[in-house]
Amino acid sequence: MANPEPPPAPIEKLRAWWSRRQWLDGTHGGATPAEVLDATGWARSVGGAAPYLGLFARAGLDREAVDGAVAALEVHELPSARGCTYVLPAADFALGLAAGAGAPEGELAAAEKHLGVTRDEIEKLCLAISQLLSRNGPLDPSAIRAGVGGASRSLGEAGRKRGQSTTLPLALGLLQARGLIRRVPPNGRLDQQRYAYAAWDQPVVGSAAELAERYFSWAAPASVKHFRWFSGFTAATAKAALAPLDLTPLPGTDLLLPSELVAEFQEFTVPTTPHHTLLAGIDGIHLLHRDLPRLLDPADAARPSPTAKGGRGFGTEADPQSHVVLDRGRIVGIWEYDTEREEIVHLPFVPVDDALREAVDRTGRFIREQLGDARGFSLDSPKSRAPKIAALRAAAAARPNG
Repeated sequence: MANPEPPPAPIEKLRAWWSRRQWLDGTHGGATPAEVLDATGWARSVGGAAPYLGLFARAGLDREAVDGAVAALEVHELPSARGCTYVLPAADFALGLAAGAGAPEGELAAAEKHLGVTRDEIEKLCLAISQLLSRNGPLDPSAIRAGVGGASRSLGEAGRKRGQSTTLPLALGLLQARGLIRRVPPNGRLDQQRYAYAAWDQPVVGSAAELAERYFSWAAPASVKHFRWFSGFTAATAKAALAPLDLTPLPGTDLLLPSELVAEFQEFTVPTTPHHTLLAGIDGIHLLHRDLPRLLDPADAARPSPTAKGGRGFGTEADPQSHVVLDRGRIVGIWEYDTEREEIVHLPFVPVDDALREAVDRTGRFIREQLGDARGFSLDSPKSRAPKIAALRAAAAARPNG
């Protein structure tokens, strides 16, 4: 008789494993920004504090260290997976750009179809921008527009309705994807979306299989669905990308794990001591899979979310509507930063002990002294965040031990 298949791994073990692989166990202090991103994955950046919060939580990195790595091109914000911006280590610049190369081509195709744009005019604009930046960069978009003169043109009302007021963004997107220009934050910070552009000469090289290998080194165990979300690949492309990899299915699940990690995973046990970290809602512990319920206990998944419209349950959201507190891979609370009072407003899902208080205080000091705010994204502001903060305060006060 064949041996029975072993039972599925408990969700607590999976969460704790993901947390450890994401360096959220407090054992990697002193690592560089590039080392963190190489080991745990590219950090999603949308003009908010997520990269800073993630690097601080994983390696205790302060803003000066992160900004220094950006200035030295040890890490950089680039359009990559799905055409979205991530902060990548230098070793992945070529692969990241290759992963995102299709997005600006798609935007150009849409402009050709709907706005009367031609590839020839955009290629001529690309050449004009490249020559300008080689002579005079870095330059902000206004200076580039003035410098290229008639090579850039308005797309009129039709363009404005489609979010393309001129041809300039089309050319900038293509040049970035080709590694010929890069965005430079004028103040050196990642938590804003004002940029100048500089000439660059970065190769764009990488295959779907290489991206799959990198992904499973960061996110495994993960499913094909998880990988397709991250990569934006079709089912056929994802299947081809995974074919060369040596992946082992976890019994009773649709999750795959690199075979070289199977023995380590089997021997892994959940730490008995809590370890709390405060992260952005788009941190890789969530966004590499974008499968929020796996990080929530069932009772917490059913909780009404005070920061979501309509009082939806946490488990019904695609993404957290606020920043999150984790303990060994489980979301145990949500939080926002109140700039007026210069403090974190925290709604815990678990009893608050000294370790959790210390984690909240430590992150609050980091934000107050080094960042000034913890925006979720570029358009997030203290004013727009005020209703969330009020809702969190009210929900926290209503707790039995509030």
